[in-house]
Amino acid sequence: MSELIKEVLRLHKEWIEDNTKGQRADFSGADLRWADLSRADLGEADLRGADLWGADLSRAELSGANLFEAELSGANLFRANLSGAYLSEADLSGADFSKADLRGAGLSRVDFSWREVIKDE
Repeated sequence: MSELIKEVLRLHKEWIEDNTKGQRADFSGADLRWADLSRADLGEADLRGADLWGADLSRAELSGANLFEAELSGANLFRANLSGAYLSEADLSGADFSKADLRGAGLSRVDFSWREVIKDE
């Protein structure tokens, strides 16, 4: 994980604990392909249009996150908490949602089709 991502996550954690401190994570439009964000706390983060193709978001906290039009093809969302997340128009084809919490998530016009995702070297 890059130092910039680590810093954004650190500031976001501060913001979650006390919204007068830190800063809400803004990864809107970011290129996070194949990023290891497993167990990351991204609750209420802005991930609109982010490219998370093949990213590891297993056990990540994404409750209330804005993932509108995000690219999540082939992402690992095993046991991720997506309760209340906004996923409208996101591409979730080939993503692993095993044991993920999607209660109350906005899922209109989402692509859940299956396709094998192969990592480019």
